[in-house]
Amino acid sequence: MHAAYVFRVEARFETAPGVSVTPETVETVVEVAADPPGEGEWLFFRDVLWRGEVGDEGHARNLAESWLSVPADRVSFSELKLDQEYREALKAEIASNPEPFDGDPPRDVLHRHLGSSIRTVDS
Repeated sequence: MHAAYVFRVEARFETAPGVSVTPETVETVVEVAADPPGEGEWLFFRDVLWRGEVGDEGHARNLAESWLSVPADRVSFSELKLDQEYREALKAEIASNPEPFDGDPPRDVLHRHLGSSIRTVDS
């Protein structure tokens, strides 16, 4: 079972006085492993994403900076890449734990937070 959140991050290099870099910013793709449904930070999608986009840009930049150890100027969400086993486990966990989602069915919950940004891949 595997899943990862995929973000595009524009990172900026900060240099010591007298040192320059070109370019000063780079765009990179960052994949963050998703915790198994029901474990750890499995509600990451609910807490960070809304309709397939980053819900709070400042929070997302802080997260990206902690992942990369460099300042992040922009962060955008690309997709939740998952295998079929993770997808089924996620839907089952949402169904068995409806309180954080106001009792909505898994399909509605996933669409509300991830939009159409879910990509199922072979395991």
